[in-house]
Amino acid sequence: MIRAGLPGLLLGLLLVAAPAAAIDSGKAFEDPELQARYENIIAQVRCLKCQNQSIKDSNVFLASDLRREIRRLLGEGKTDQEVFDFLVERYGEFALYSPRKSGATLVLWLTPFILLVAGSFVGYSVIRKRMSMSLEDDALTE
Repeated sequence: MIRAGLPGLLLGLLLVAAPAAAIDSGKAFEDPELQARYENIIAQVRCLKCQNQSIKDSNVFLASDLRREIRRLLGEGKTDQEVFDFLVERYGEFALYSPRKSGATLVLWLTPFILLVAGSFVGYSVIRKRMSMSLEDDALTE
């Protein structure tokens, strides 16, 4: 009889422990659209303590506090842009996974293209120089 009850007991413990493992323990919004906006925003905000996780995936106190603050702002009727503006004003551009396209971050957005053009120019120059070398140089090396 103990063997028959053991799987049921384990299943019961797993069902009870599952809500305890949830990271975002805050009350979900009644409106599914508002909940979807909330989920989207917290996925785009960096955990300032973990730095390699979004606040959606982080369980540290600061991430929990930011989720609660975002939930409050959305509950007050703020737009997504207003929420992002609040976070940038309070924590800086680092709080967002994707920095905004502005004068300060223009270098970040243009550097890959500049490096690609420069690398192509260097590669073209090297190939052109090699192509202009005479075949006599090859005969002398043999």
